Amino acid sequence: MRASDICTLDVACIHASASVTDAAKLMRTRHAGALVVIEKPDGERIPVGIVTDRDIVMSVVAADVPAASLVVGDIMSAPALTCGKDHHLLEIISIMRTKAIRRLPLVNAYGVLTGLVAADDVYLALGVLLREMNAAIADEQTQEHQLRI
Repeated sequence: MRASDICTLDVACIHASASVTDAAKLMRTRHAGALVVIEKPDGERIPVGIVTDRDIVMSVVAADVPAASLVVGDIMSAPALTCGKDHHLLEIISIMRTKAIRRLPLVNAYGVLTGLVAADDVYLALGVLLREMNAAIADEQTQEHQLRI
């Protein structure tokens, strides 16, 4: 499976200059745990970072910093680590594991945001593959049983 097969296409985005409060409200509205931080040169969405609900909790709430005094660019992870549409599932897992991240913006050849691969997408894809493998084993057992009767 490739990144383009498992990604979410409707990506919640925000600009680095937006307030942290606006980011939290957008996360709530979109029911998203992360927002891709973008720039829009020539009207294209170019990922420059990512901000998560954990970033808000750790950098703002737990640090007792007034949210109104910060913008997304102050707490986002940057630069954005990305993958391409042809990255395979195992490559995505490797990137997520080695970089200790759970989300990878998907970009095209020009660096324009086209989707987002989250750990949940990876889990779902692995579930599908495991079910297919289980079916293959069951089919093999059935065929062998029919040959032996």
